[in-house]
Amino acid sequence: MSRRHSAKYKIDRRVGENIWGRPKSPVNKRPNRPGQHGGARRGKLSDFGTQLMAKQKLKGYYGDITEKQFRKTYDEAARRKGNTAENLIGLLECRLDAFIYRSKFVPTIFAARQFVNHAHVKVNGVRTNIPSYRLKAGDVVELRDRAKNMALVLEALGSTERDVPEYIDLDPKAMSATFVRVPELSDVPYPVKMEPNLVVEFYSS
Repeated sequence: MSRRHSAKYKIDRRVGENIWGRPKSPVNKRPNRPGQHGGARRGKLSDFGTQLMAKQKLKGYYGDITEKQFRKTYDEAARRKGNTAENLIGLLECRLDAFIYRSKFVPTIFAARQFVNHAHVKVNGVRTNIPSYRLKAGDVVELRDRAKNMALVLEALGSTERDVPEYIDLDPKAMSATFVRVPELSDVPYPVKMEPNLVVEFYSS
């Protein structure tokens, strides 16, 4: 199976970091890697291992993206003009599920994917249920009426766990948000350090 329906925090322990910054992450209490030998001393990673870890961390952060989808996103980033690492981050943040998560309509990136799949959102007035739908600057995303009173949404909007980044203009009363611009790496509020330049090295080597 290509989807991680369970053990979603396993990647936290694998990379040894709380990549979503959530208080429930097991890495806060158990920094060891998962598995029988998880407590063994970590050896020094090779250059390839460091690049692979950076790729797994970035891909895992965006939830249920498959390797095929992630590689396809990288290939497009490489084709575009400019810095490939910056292009990659921009394309990932343009995804509708990532936008729903950033706008604090849901508590996790996994919930965002399911939320979109269940057709709870509209993009520029049109119902959209494709998590990988790519937003453009100026696009307006709003919740459908049946979703506005969901406990999941109200709890997420009221949470102080995360802030809405500057490239999103959120209207919490209308429960809509505008994608102001495609962000750069420095704009994205990752709880941990992401290194897309190492991802570029991984795929280009």
